[in-house]
Amino acid sequence: MRYIFKFPDIGEGLDEGIIVEWLVKKGQTIELGNPLVTMETDKVVTDIPSPKNGILTALYGKVGETIHVGDALVEIEIEGVEGDKAVEEVQKGSDLDLVEEESAGVVGTIEVASNSAILTSSAEGISFKDDEVDKAVRKILATPVSRALAKEMGIDIKNVRGTGPAGRVMKDDIINFSKDRGKTTVQDIRSETSDTPLVDIEPLSQIRKTIAKNMLLSKHNAAHMTIFDEVEISELERARKKFKQKYADESLKLTYLAFVIKSTAHALKHYRSLNSEMDMENGNMIYKNYYNIGVAVDTEKGLMVPVIRNADKLSIKEIATQIDLFSTKARNGKLSLNDMKDGTFTITSYGSIGGKFAVPVINYPQAGILGVGRVSEQAVVKDGKLDIGLMLPLSLSVDHRITDGGDASRFMNAVMEYLGDPVSLILE
Repeated sequence: MRYIFKFPDIGEGLDEGIIVEWLVKKGQTIELGNPLVTMETDKVVTDIPSPKNGILTALYGKVGETIHVGDALVEIEIEGVEGDKAVEEVQKGSDLDLVEEESAGVVGTIEVASNSAILTSSAEGISFKDDEVDKAVRKILATPVSRALAKEMGIDIKNVRGTGPAGRVMKDDIINFSKDRGKTTVQDIRSETSDTPLVDIEPLSQIRKTIAKNMLLSKHNAAHMTIFDEVEISELERARKKFKQKYADESLKLTYLAFVIKSTAHALKHYRSLNSEMDMENGNMIYKNYYNIGVAVDTEKGLMVPVIRNADKLSIKEIATQIDLFSTKARNGKLSLNDMKDGTFTITSYGSIGGKFAVPVINYPQAGILGVGRVSEQAVVKDGKLDIGLMLPLSLSVDHRITDGGDASRFMNAVMEYLGDPVSLILE
């Protein structure tokens, strides 16, 4: 019996993904849990495992193609489920789908049409007043899905060459036509003195789309206010150097970030407005009594924000371990949705790249985000004498609807006090 496995809803409101890589081939024998395909969703790049044992008889979708939740991914021949037993499984409400012949999917049996596709197909038997329009419609053979897709992409389906039976326009024909149209645009934009294109056009990744959407959501829904300050961390640097080699012997990197996370978690306990969110719909403030610190990680695909849970209860060593683990997973594209859920406050460390101050954008609906700049030596006054100090710049953006400038400044002072006197982190 054939089983059609459709792109599943993997949570967090995700409704589509892009095929990054097929990990299997048609005709391959697979087992339950074997990875089938690597998908890039709005938030993560993840492998989709097989739900059944069997033999792959068809793969749906090409690398780079967008697949929506509910679209067919693969077709699996399941041994031992045949005839009356197969019919019985379907009648009982099993997720097994009967497929009478392999070519059935070509004309839309497997493809799932949206509401717009249903409306489009239902119009095929209507007589139009304009005879020329009626004639043009009758000439175009196309599946309901391809008609809906062409409409959504703004493509005149009459310009698409069909590769299906009797020249029928298929879903892949629409997608390929769209790609070719984009390539033509790039080739036509050339310098008068060179064959080199003046621009390169690449499709937005799902992650970049989500970053753009979230940034606009934050700017439109939060009243941003940012304050800047610097803290002298010579004592912290001495403590870090003392334990740096010990951590290195355990394959751990002890950075300033671990101390910043710990300091932030402690400070949030004293200023709960920074660890909250506003529920405008119900007219409530939600103050959180747990301290999950999101850490922005720069990756090739974009900014990821894994969450260190209960940071207030973790030691510096445990936080350093979490940072190292998440950094490795982010670089390898292995962060899961669970790794990035339930953050209550965010820290972004751009200082490692070279920035000093910034205006970080709040990770909405959180109330604040702390930016950590580049450490540098500066002239400072200590005990009435000029000295060389190690200065760490900090930038704090808050939602001014939730917290006022006074609390934001006091929160920043608390963070700086912990960083300036690292012993207080132990005694807290």
